[in-house]
Amino acid sequence: MKISTKGRYGLTIMMALAKKYGEGPISLKSIAKDHDLSEHYLEQLIAPLRNAMLVKSVRGAYGGYMLAKEPVEITAGDIIRVLEGPISPVEVLEDEEPAKRDLWIKIRDAVKDVLDNTTLQDLAEYEDKGNQEYYMFYI
Repeated sequence: MKISTKGRYGLTIMMALAKKYGEGPISLKSIAKDHDLSEHYLEQLIAPLRNAMLVKSVRGAYGGYMLAKEPVEITAGDIIRVLEGPISPVEVLEDEEPAKRDLWIKIRDAVKDVLDNTTLQDLAEYEDKGNQEYYMFYI
């Protein structure tokens, strides 16, 4: 499973809103500027997040977007599902060998577990300890 720019930038928007939670609405223009992203692209991503009631919009001169719930109540899985669709790294086929089918199910469940147990608060408060190895997995 490869998360597209929709999922990556959607998480960026939501993390920016989580970091400013309780401070009022934040404009997409400021998020785009802070992260060197296209404001137009962020506008396309915010609509499904608003429709899923993860963010709410405030109109006016000092308007913008804010989280619809507390950061601890929104998970990375919520955001990824809205922007990317169902979390399924591998299609599980019924006629596949039972050992392989079980492996695919375990992989799917592990990915879901990480995404569903990582809150926006966790991401917003994350501090890099510098000891993480980076891997590229293609599934």
